Amino acid sequence: MKQSVNIILSGGGTGGHIYPAVSIANELKEKYPEAQFLFVGAKDKMEMEKVPQAGYEIKGLWIAGLQRQLTLKNAMFPFKLISSLWNAYKIIKKFKPTVVIGTGGFASGPTLFVANRLGIKTVIQEQNSYPGITNKLLSKKADKICVAYDGLERFFPADKILKTGNPVRQDLLDIDSKREEAIQFFNLNKEQNTLVIIGGSLGARALNNLIEKHINWLVEKGIQVIWQTGKLYYDEFKKYDELKGVKTYAFLNRMDLTYAAADILISRAGASSISELCIVGKPVIFIPSPNVAEDHQTKNALAIVDKEGAILLKESELETFKNLFEGLISDEELQQKLRKNIKVLALPNATKDIVKEIEKLIH
Repeated sequence: MKQSVNIILSGGGTGGHIYPAVSIANELKEKYPEAQFLFVGAKDKMEMEKVPQAGYEIKGLWIAGLQRQLTLKNAMFPFKLISSLWNAYKIIKKFKPTVVIGTGGFASGPTLFVANRLGIKTVIQEQNSYPGITNKLLSKKADKICVAYDGLERFFPADKILKTGNPVRQDLLDIDSKREEAIQFFNLNKEQNTLVIIGGSLGARALNNLIEKHINWLVEKGIQVIWQTGKLYYDEFKKYDELKGVKTYAFLNRMDLTYAAADILISRAGASSISELCIVGKPVIFIPSPNVAEDHQTKNALAIVDKEGAILLKESELETFKNLFEGLISDEELQQKLRKNIKVLALPNATKDIVKEIEKLIH
């Protein structure tokens, strides 16, 4: 092993990019207790708060994505890119990383680009079934590309691809044993079904509006509701806590207990959420966000739905929700089929498998 191991991880913008990076760092820290770790994120994004909370140092780049419309932000993009490339260069030259790992998000582009140019080993951890343009470009020079779906040789050099899955929280690996604890934690009636709604850490307007529209109907049917509104929308929807069996949260910190309490889930289709839900093995209705690059959430969801492991409900078809939910809640056979089929797709050892590949590059 080299005398000193210095590891840079870059990823952010959403929890789906941050948590995999933190999981990989934690696993590497167990293998290399003396290693130095540094995260590189985008200034003003959530990683600047979440990474220090996880116990790691982070540097911020002045970078953002291109907007779809012609805006002032787009006019600033070339300046932000030049600034980020220069600052990434300075960070890398000073820190002297042994390896640089990118988990997606705005900052990982400049960071991995500079590392590649300087001849430093790089690893891409691609979470989605349809990669963005940045990772497609970076993949040409990357040493390893860890993916969660089949068929990515359409976008990446086939000899660099390893199907590992996406890192997930280790406390999700045995949620069945936490059912009783979850019932108590959320103060639920164990005789009633519980619906969990997860719209991402910031929330999802369309999901919140959908639940608001049907909340009285759900309560009348005796369904308990654990509703993560997201912090952007919490003040608007917290009044529904007054209804029997409805619990609203800006953010759910105990996801292990949330999943353990759930009988049915409604979720966006971000890559990390899907990886977690495969391990959890509960019936899921995916409502993908149509507002993400390359419509990759719909593609992520279809990778599960095509194997009969979940139900897809497009935002453009939300008027069919009541019939769809009624059909699912009353059909135990369908629920059982969904549980079985989604569980088969789980890759619970993703973090360890990714770290094994990184170790090969360190030695």
